[in-house]
Amino acid sequence: MQDPELVEIYNCLRDTTRLRIVHLLARSPLCVCHLQDILGLPQVAASKHLAYLRRRGLVESRRHGQWMIYSLPAQRSRALDWQLRCLQDCLPTHPVFRADLRKLKARQSDCCWVSETVGPV
Repeated sequence: MQDPELVEIYNCLRDTTRLRIVHLLARSPLCVCHLQDILGLPQVAASKHLAYLRRRGLVESRRHGQWMIYSLPAQRSRALDWQLRCLQDCLPTHPVFRADLRKLKARQSDCCWVSETVGPV
């Protein structure tokens, strides 16, 4: 039996950039500019990946002034929640994802206003 939601989740996460975005958002809500900086992406590329994830329900967005703030969904399906937990256990061992977390930590003071504005994950 095929679970269409699970297949859709894996279709979203099979792209390395989208996987990296979800991994970062599991730590904290972030604005597009922070994701661009950490991932080294042009704004257009970051926005396209985020729109793809948003349309499929893997991230939520809110506008705060001129910024778009992205976070993981507050209300998650069981399938999505399980996959996100699995990712958080597996990804920190990979060098690219460890580097992303180091960059996020280095920019913590620049990013902290986002969590204060929209609340924790």
